[in-house]
Amino acid sequence: MEEKKGSVKIKIDGKEIEVPYRSTILEAANKLGIEIPTLCRHPALSTIGACRVCLVKVKFPWGRERIVTACNFPIEDEIEVYTDSEDVIRDRKIIIELLLARSSNVPIIQELARKYGIEEPRFPKEEEGCILCGLCVRVCEEAIGARAIDFVGRGVHEMVAPPFGVQSETCIGCGACASVCPTGYIQVVDKDGKRYIEVWNAEFELALCKECGKPITTKKHIEYLKEKIDLPDYIFELCDECKRKFYAERIAVLGHM
Repeated sequence: MEEKKGSVKIKIDGKEIEVPYRSTILEAANKLGIEIPTLCRHPALSTIGACRVCLVKVKFPWGRERIVTACNFPIEDEIEVYTDSEDVIRDRKIIIELLLARSSNVPIIQELARKYGIEEPRFPKEEEGCILCGLCVRVCEEAIGARAIDFVGRGVHEMVAPPFGVQSETCIGCGACASVCPTGYIQVVDKDGKRYIEVWNAEFELALCKECGKPITTKKHIEYLKEKIDLPDYIFELCDECKRKFYAERIAVLGHM
């Protein structure tokens, strides 16, 4: 059978919209200005529906209804979507309550819980900063290409870590994992010429700007970039401010020629 292409008309909370075939419900909702909460999605990365906070109800043309994750459900039929029905809110609150029990000290989880009227979870409280969203794993693999961390263990023992819990040889200390972490659990600290990423047991030497001496990034990160991108050395060896001065001076010289 030939695969459908083109666009599909759907309804979200009674609002009609036409979207490209196999768009996600979350993408369609965003276009309509309908808010669906999510913790594990980043527009530059693949979606896996790990946090389950973006639950919605889908009604198919043949009458069946189903609760799905909006971030990775592909739209292939003229469906109706409900983001705030009683059963959706009930299931979403259970997910948020479980997250609050796991990460009771995380501000973004606390804020989400307050929004849904959850004061205290019915489950034993922990103070685990990682919610296993997988964003750090995906950015390390998909955007950076280092694959320095991954999920390890199973069930209640699952966690994200480098191999054997020691500093990975492929980690370049770029800090991309920290930039996408929704809870702030991954922290990058630059101090005394070194970069520390404590959760990965990682330590790196910082490269300093050849012009002003300010830290730029890790030496290992710069070496990695030089291997991947064919650009003049000054691109990698100057901080952003000194790059701007360098370009301004070159433009001024060219303007007087």
